[in-house]
Amino acid sequence: MTFLDIRLIDVIDIVLVAYLMYRLYKLIRGTVALNIFLGIFAFIIFWLMIKALNMQLSATILDNVVGVGMIAIIIVFQPEIRRFLLMLGTRYNIRNHFSFDSIFMSKSPGMMSFYVKPLVRACEDFSKSKTGALIVITRQSELLDYVETGELINAVISKPLLKSIFFKNSPLHDGAVIISQSKIKAAGCILPVSQNMELPKHVGLRHRAALGITEATDAIAVVVSEETGRLSFCNGGKGVFSITSEELEKRIQESVEKQ
Repeated sequence: MTFLDIRLIDVIDIVLVAYLMYRLYKLIRGTVALNIFLGIFAFIIFWLMIKALNMQLSATILDNVVGVGMIAIIIVFQPEIRRFLLMLGTRYNIRNHFSFDSIFMSKSPGMMSFYVKPLVRACEDFSKSKTGALIVITRQSELLDYVETGELINAVISKPLLKSIFFKNSPLHDGAVIISQSKIKAAGCILPVSQNMELPKHVGLRHRAALGITEATDAIAVVVSEETGRLSFCNGGKGVFSITSEELEKRIQESVEKQ
């Protein structure tokens, strides 16, 4: 194929591969996996050079290494592969766009919109008393795997209930509260911690867990710092730290209205 023989399907192929590589880079940027990926890339370049120079013995050995290495790559990059598939399943889920629910149900905001204010008022009290809190609000994905790690509650969202959960002597205050379908589904839940190496050292475990769950899923998370009482909002693996309660309410409201 010459340069002038490039077809439209070839352009689409190049764009698709470039997009997948970009998404992969975004997932592993700032993590240890990036260094591993660069090492694998350098090895592949070396392997192609060996084959181009027709070095039979070296090429045969490296061919066998590459064959076995594919299994090793899947094992090493298992968290990144899982995050990538979750991203496709939650953010680009065709079922959510073309389901019967989307056709016959209205696009008005869900019941969660009515419970944003009591949630934010509880966070305001946590901020004043410097009570640490981590609240996750689901969107398309219900996070059932993470709900099962905590204590099932399945109760209506209320300020007194949230304050009792995150009371410092409560056995559930160290974990995360997961809110799904306008209810507090579970408390004391264990979340994945962000592996982003670019995060500042002062970012605590609650904030890393909030970033981790929003990296792996389409959920949003609210954090109240136990040390400073500052409010933070996390979405898409990115955090906005030290915000006011008014800004927090606005960000939560916008997020739940988009689902």
